[in-house]
Amino acid sequence: MSWRLRVVHSTGFAYKSPVTSSYNEARLTPRSDHRQNVIVNRVETVPSSRAYRYTDYWGSAVTAFDLHAPHNELEVSGMSVVETDAGERPDEQASWDDLHTEYIEDRYDEMLTFTAYVPKNRSLGATAKRLAKGKTPEEAVEAICKFVYDEMEYVPGTTGVHTTAVDAWNERKGVCQDYAHLTLLMLRSLGIPARYVSGYLHPDPEAPIDKTVAGQSHAWIEAWTGGWWGYDPTNDTPITERHVSVGVGRDYADVSPLRGVYTGGGATDLDVVVEITRLA
Repeated sequence: MSWRLRVVHSTGFAYKSPVTSSYNEARLTPRSDHRQNVIVNRVETVPSSRAYRYTDYWGSAVTAFDLHAPHNELEVSGMSVVETDAGERPDEQASWDDLHTEYIEDRYDEMLTFTAYVPKNRSLGATAKRLAKGKTPEEAVEAICKFVYDEMEYVPGTTGVHTTAVDAWNERKGVCQDYAHLTLLMLRSLGIPARYVSGYLHPDPEAPIDKTVAGQSHAWIEAWTGGWWGYDPTNDTPITERHVSVGVGRDYADVSPLRGVYTGGGATDLDVVVEITRLA
């Protein structure tokens, strides 16, 4: 059954001294695709700015804006209303032989390539092969997601935005970003194209209508096994109506909600608030 959700994501910065100019990019607009339909979206800033939108290389919507008047604070807010459905598996399932053809390896090369966040690791690659033995690629995706869920402990604050998959694995602790990166590392080790997804998750499967709750910025993965489909290793669950996807890419670096450069004093405070409401 479809859900209709309103998501408000606000980020505030305070600076040690006035910032005289800045250029920023916000990825706060949910995707419109086979699973989601965006009804309303707006991105606003205080101080106000002139913004323009474009779609980046990975297909994520970006709101870009710049400020050229001195300011001591900056607030960026995204508000969206989106209708969501549960994720579906592709009708056709690729075999291991299909995945290892030159055509597939070339077509999805970027989602098979290791990155700074998702580095190649021989030990984790061997574990992935052991988990996948005797399974189809789709079954291997589920097995690896379950392995990450079972082996990792969700502990906020133990890792940061620059933590790699291997760093998180060594600690056996992390947050959704780490779960996603670790899963991507293992899937790519098998030759399964896999990408990072950023978005939001409503925390209550039985959410009442019109009740606003503290939502969560969230991350999960999508794998290609004949078609793209998503799975949430942090919760060991398929993608549901509670998941709102925003950006896709090779790893977190491609989808960070807000990034920019500025001239002036360093930031002294950062406050992020996500509120989510089930409307229908």
